[in-house]
Amino acid sequence: MIKIGNIELPEFPLLLAPMEDVSDPPYRRLCKLHGADLMYSEFISSEGLIRDAMKSRKKLDIFDYERPVGIQIFGGDEEAMAMSARIVETVNPDLVDINFGCPVKKVVCKGAGAGVLKDVDMMVRLTKAVVSSTSLPVTVKTRLGWDSNSINIDEVAERLQETGIKALTIHARTRGQMYKGEADWEHISRIKQNPNIEIPIFGNGDIDSPEKALEYKNKYACDGIMIGRAAIGYPWIFNEIKHFFKTGENLAAPTISDRLLAVRQHAEWSAEWKGEKLGLIEMRQHYSNYFRGIPHFKDFRRKFLEVYTLEEMDAVINETQEFYAEYQAQQV
Repeated sequence: MIKIGNIELPEFPLLLAPMEDVSDPPYRRLCKLHGADLMYSEFISSEGLIRDAMKSRKKLDIFDYERPVGIQIFGGDEEAMAMSARIVETVNPDLVDINFGCPVKKVVCKGAGAGVLKDVDMMVRLTKAVVSSTSLPVTVKTRLGWDSNSINIDEVAERLQETGIKALTIHARTRGQMYKGEADWEHISRIKQNPNIEIPIFGNGDIDSPEKALEYKNKYACDGIMIGRAAIGYPWIFNEIKHFFKTGENLAAPTISDRLLAVRQHAEWSAEWKGEKLGLIEMRQHYSNYFRGIPHFKDFRRKFLEVYTLEEMDAVINETQEFYAEYQAQQV
């Protein structure tokens, strides 16, 4: 069993990564349904929380059915990070996570996210500010370093542990790599072998199949895996990995009916959370992901993009279901 403070997780938990415009409550609910053990909010600006920015505050919404769940914050100012941690505490998440890994320029330019990797002392001060301002367990997600010439994850892991964080997730790329190239998990393995490291270490980067998840679990000996891009439009990956761990066999791929059910659930929960019209408009970014690799979906995608009500959604889903039932019958 893995523990983060007083949070008990299964042996070798699978985590859903915090992803902007993806990891909102409706999608977290779907991933929880399909086996995710721990999830995080989209990352939230500490400055936005303090200014009472509506978008930042909305990201604080969490629900009991998704627990354990963490709220992730980012920022480059100690006082703002401390204040935002106190604001986060009022909505009673299970933990607070600090983002020291986002490589996006608009975040890095503010001295936040992966930008802090160039100043470990600042990273330590920011982390201490959060740890000292909340009674919740604090965790951190970061990268190997700023670039291949400044990999400093060994120092970062030890020094952040000293601040009192309860777990560390390492995306095994540098900021310079962004999301390109291959993630180098040898660094994660080295951190796990460090006798001074006592907190759970979770690995992140390139896990896109049950086979790779098992290979990396055995080869690098981390305490769990965080899955990001591979879960976008494919929440089934969590249970697929768990099944493969137990049996060595692959679950059957989701059928068209499975995919349509996931879209319907996602849309319904999005409509409940954001309002029907806005919820369905914001669903538009997800359809291609749910049907990636499915032949002849282009025409149906256009129809999904024109949906504004759940009633219209159901009509398109039924039409899509009928088409693929007939299509599959013709393939036999």
